[in-house]
Amino acid sequence: MNILAIGGSDPSSGAGIQSDILAAQALGANCFSVITAITAQNSKQFSYAEPVSAKSIGMQIDSVLSDFDVDAITIGMVYDTAAIKAIHAKLKNAKIPIILDPVIKSTTGGVLLKKDAISALKKLLIPICNTITPNVAEAELISGVRIRKPSDLLLAAKALSKLGAKNIIITGHFLERGKISDFVFDGTRHQSIPGKKLSGQNHGSGCNFAIAVSLYIARKKNIFDSAKFAKQFTYDSIKSAQRLGRGLKITRPGRDQIQSELAESIKKFENLKEIHAHIPECQTNFVFAKPKAKTTGDVLGVSGRIVKAGTQAITAGSLEYGGSRHVATAVLTMQKKFPKIRSAINIRYDESTIKKFAKSRAKIASYNRLQEPKSSRQKENSSISWGVSQAIQNLSTPPDIIYHKGDFGKEPMIIVFGTAPSEVLQKLAKIL
Repeated sequence: MNILAIGGSDPSSGAGIQSDILAAQALGANCFSVITAITAQNSKQFSYAEPVSAKSIGMQIDSVLSDFDVDAITIGMVYDTAAIKAIHAKLKNAKIPIILDPVIKSTTGGVLLKKDAISALKKLLIPICNTITPNVAEAELISGVRIRKPSDLLLAAKALSKLGAKNIIITGHFLERGKISDFVFDGTRHQSIPGKKLSGQNHGSGCNFAIAVSLYIARKKNIFDSAKFAKQFTYDSIKSAQRLGRGLKITRPGRDQIQSELAESIKKFENLKEIHAHIPECQTNFVFAKPKAKTTGDVLGVSGRIVKAGTQAITAGSLEYGGSRHVATAVLTMQKKFPKIRSAINIRYDESTIKKFAKSRAKIASYNRLQEPKSSRQKENSSISWGVSQAIQNLSTPPDIIYHKGDFGKEPMIIVFGTAPSEVLQKLAKIL
C-alpha cells in the first residue's frame, strides 16, 4: 500500500510529514512525501514557518505520481493560497482518494493556515477530497456553524458536505458526557463513534488519524469502518505517547506485532534458495492469525499473492487482515482443535516434497478431495474447511503439513502449519 502525504515539515517529528511517515510505517504502508512548508517547532512551542514555493510543490507531486502507484493521498498543512492552487492544479483530475486534514493551528500554538487562504481551501481543495477530518474548532471555522450541542454536528457536517467533500469526520467532540467522540457523515447517514478520553495533551494525533483513515479508504472500506479503525489506531498512539522533550508528549504509533513478524518471515521466505519452484499455479499466501481468531478478518495475509517471477518469489500486494480466504480458513479450522496453530503457507504439491517432509520427521496428514460431499463443494470456501477437518479428525496433536492430490479443476496442494510464521519457515527450511 502506497500513501502520498502532502504537508509541512516538523523537525520534532511530532506532527507533519515526519509523523505521517512513522504512522504509515506502523500500519505496514509505504509513505511518499511532498513538503509544503518548513517549520521550526518542538514539543514546547511553534517558532517559525516558511512556505515552499508553488513551483517546488508542483514538481514534488509530479515526481511522485509520474513514477509510483499511489493508493491514497493525505493533505495536512498547506499554509497559503499559492500552495493550495499548486496542489489543486496537480490533483484536480486524480483518480486517487484524497483525505484532507484541514489543520489551521498546531497544538503548540503555530499558525498552519493563513486566514486569507481559508477561502481557497474551501473552493479548491475540499471539493476534490474523498474525506475531510477537521476537529471541532476547524469544522466551526470552515462551516460557519457553532457546535454547542449534538444536532450542531450534523448541521456543520452538512455545510462541509455542500462544499464538495464526499465524507466528513469531525474529530474529538465532547458532547457526550465522559467521552471523546468522532462524528461521521457520508452525505446521507451519520454516526457518532465514542471513545475513552486519555488525560493530558499530546502532539501528532491528528496526523495519525488521517493516515489511518486513508489506509482503510484505499482498501475500499466504508467511511464508518475507516473512522472506527482510525480512532482505535489513534487511541493506541496517544496511549503510547512519550515525553521526549520538555513540553507535550508525542504520539508513538505502534506497529502491529503480528504484522511485523509476518512481514519479516515473508522476506525470509522470498530469499529461500529455489523457493520459486515451490510456488503453485494458484500462487502462495502466508498468513498469521490473531489469538482466538474467529473469522478471516482476524487473520493477516497478503491481499494479492506471493508470485513466481522467473527464479524469484515476489510479494504482489500488501498485508491486510482478511487478505486471505483459502489459507486463512485452513488456519481457522486448525485452531478449533489446536488453538496454538496460528500460521500457515501453501506450496506446490510434489511427491518428492512429501518424502522430504517425511525424512525430516514432520507429522503429515492428508485428505481426498474426491470424497468431498456435494453440499461442501457447492458452498463457497468450505472445501478447505472440510478437508482440514477430515485430515485432523483422528489426531491428538497437530500435523506439520496437510496435503491433498487435487480433483477435477482443483490443483493439488501442500499447506505447512505452525504456531507462528517463524516456525513455518523452520519447517520449510528443513526440506530445502
